[in-house]
Amino acid sequence: MVAKSIISRPVYGTLSPQPGKHHLFVADAEGALAISELGAKAPDGFFADAHIIFIPGQDGRHVAALEALEPAQFYQGPSFASALPRLKQTLANAHMGLRLYLAGTEGLIGQAMQAALEAGIDHTSIQTEHRGSLARRIQCVHCKGITENVTTQPATCSHCGLLLLVRDHYSRRLAAFQGVCINAEDRSEIPPTEEIFR
Repeated sequence: MVAKSIISRPVYGTLSPQPGKHHLFVADAEGALAISELGAKAPDGFFADAHIIFIPGQDGRHVAALEALEPAQFYQGPSFASALPRLKQTLANAHMGLRLYLAGTEGLIGQAMQAALEAGIDHTSIQTEHRGSLARRIQCVHCKGITENVTTQPATCSHCGLLLLVRDHYSRRLAAFQGVCINAEDRSEIPPTEEIFR
C-alpha cells in the first residue's frame, strides 16, 4: 500500500465509456482486459470510430478480444517505443472531443500520458486504469538514464551500474520513478535484493 503522503504517485481509476466523437485506446498486455470490460458496458457502435493501439507483450494474448470489438483502426506493436510515432501522429491529427483511454502497466500509462499532454490533450479527457505488472520504469538521479521493467528493490541502473533504491517518488514529467544510490558511502555494502514490483 502506498502512503497517502506520497502525492506524486499517480491515482488510477476504472475505464468507462465517455461521450465523444473519437475514442483512442492505448494499452499493453493485461490492459486489454480493461478495454474489453469497457466494451461490455459501451453502447452499440461505440468502437465504430475508435482507434486501438496495443502492445501485447511476449505471449500475444488478448489480440483477438480487441479485434472482436471491431474498432475503426487497430495497431499492434512490439513495444511502446515502436508505437510512439503512431500515437504522436494520431494525437497531432486529433479533433476536439477526443477521449483518450490508457490501460496497462504504469510505464505505458505514464509515457502515453506524457505524449498526450505534450500534444495539448486536456487531462480531463484522459482516463487511466492500471492492469498487470507492477514493474517500474525508473530514472537514475545520478546519470539520468532510464531503466525499464524494474521488479527488484534495490535495482541496478542499466546505464551507470549504480545500485539504486527505487523510491515511491514519481516524476510525471519523466514518466518514471526515481532511483538513488543506496550505498553511496560504502560501495561494498550490498543489501539483499528482493523482487517486490511484480
